[in-house]
Amino acid sequence: MTALITIKKHEAVPDTGSYEVRFADDRPSVYFYWDDLPGRRLQPDLLTRSEAEARPKERARIERASK
Repeated sequence: MTALITIKKHEAVPDTGSYEVRFADDRPSVYFYWDDLPGRRLQPDLLTRSEAEARPKERARIERASK
């Protein structure tokens, strides 16, 4: 049986937020942070919204395939 993996979107401020990949087996969550305003996207780990939507899905697919 594969462990349940869920993706949760967080968006407290318009045009910025994160996607959280949660694991049912008590591993720490993985976060993908995004910001759609280029002037605020100065940190190297910030993505655009479309990039941040794709990466958690890819991560979950990889995790499910490795089980």
